Amino acid sequence: MWLATTILILTYAVIISEKLNRAIIALIGAMLMIMGGLLTQEQAIAGIDFNTIGLLVGMMIIVSITRKSGLFEYLAIRSAKMVKASPAGILAMLAAVTAVASAFLDNVTTVLLMVPVTLAITEALKVNPYPFLFSQVLASNIGGTATLIGDPPNILIGTLANLSFNQFVINLSPIIIVILAFHLASMHFLWGRKLNATAAARAHVMGFDERKAITDPLLLKKALAVVACVIAAFVTARFIGLEAGTIGMAGAAVLLLLDNMGHSAEHQSESVTKVFNEIEWITIFFFIGLFAVIAGVEHAGVLSLLAHKLVEATGGDMTLTGIGVLWASAVLSAIVDNIPFVATMIPLIKAMAPSFGGADAIQPLWWCLSLGACLGGNGTLIGASANLTVAGIAERNGVPFRFLTYTKTAFPLMLIHVAMCHVYIMWRYF
Repeated sequence: MWLATTILILTYAVIISEKLNRAIIALIGAMLMIMGGLLTQEQAIAGIDFNTIGLLVGMMIIVSITRKSGLFEYLAIRSAKMVKASPAGILAMLAAVTAVASAFLDNVTTVLLMVPVTLAITEALKVNPYPFLFSQVLASNIGGTATLIGDPPNILIGTLANLSFNQFVINLSPIIIVILAFHLASMHFLWGRKLNATAAARAHVMGFDERKAITDPLLLKKALAVVACVIAAFVTARFIGLEAGTIGMAGAAVLLLLDNMGHSAEHQSESVTKVFNEIEWITIFFFIGLFAVIAGVEHAGVLSLLAHKLVEATGGDMTLTGIGVLWASAVLSAIVDNIPFVATMIPLIKAMAPSFGGADAIQPLWWCLSLGACLGGNGTLIGASANLTVAGIAERNGVPFRFLTYTKTAFPLMLIHVAMCHVYIMWRYF
């Protein structure tokens, strides 16, 4: 138990320090678990949840192909024109589009697609881009919380706790809609009402032709058809008997086929290689290593012991446990990457099930974990991958995106969002 705990703590410490790439550290941690005799090679492989890996890879492939059509640039320009190029209106519209897109796409992918267009629009309007980028960071993490596929922590919770796409939507989307509405209002209060652009600048943005953003109309139709089928399959997964990973990979395979059919072998090879190169392999191998590390800790009995201690500390009170999970997840996810935190918490919560009356009885704890971990990631720049991605793009384009400047505004807003979740959870479950 001591050896497993030491490896886990060292793995986390080096990940937090950001001295080495997180995928390297996770794989080294997995290697130490096996070489230390805590896991056999078979147990390590069994600990890797390939349903999660399949879902992540499948959705990354679908997004990679869809982005080639120009859909996201079209949506951003169309949104700006719908509000007559008003800076305050654009601030709200781009955040709303980011949130909705993040509910169905990976958050990092969403901001990678939205930020360049946002910078182009704000440059044309001659307004400060920082409020727009800040708002999109928070919106991406808020929107991603609403569904099973919106945020990696939810993918982990859904696949490992056997929760369906529909369960996430039914239990989380009501409060997420309220939080998004509050976010849009707070952004208007903080910045939107003070933003101004000249008539000439607004006319320039209104002159953008969103139709030119669609570079491949045929691919767009194919991609939208596949995405619609994938979402329909997620919704009906329990009836058709398919896991989320299978659905994601099936959608990716079909879209790859439609994108390459009719082309020469050389073109297909080049096209498929480009798509596979855009998969976030660092994230995938980080998950693989992390799964093995957590399996080692679980096999050593550490998580079972911690679960009993937590139940004792809360006196077996489900309400107290749920609220503790919500707030601890939020605060810790603002400080450390929420993916390893959630990966550790899932088997810990599973181990509490017998004390609270079984797997069905602890379902509210999963929603507490999801809301806390996903929304808590908004608290600081290092809380979620999307935050660092936006900061990196902004600074490469000459827009300062400082840790303290961001945290001073984001952390209080995150606490308000989690407080709203607290009220919702108490009202709906406890």
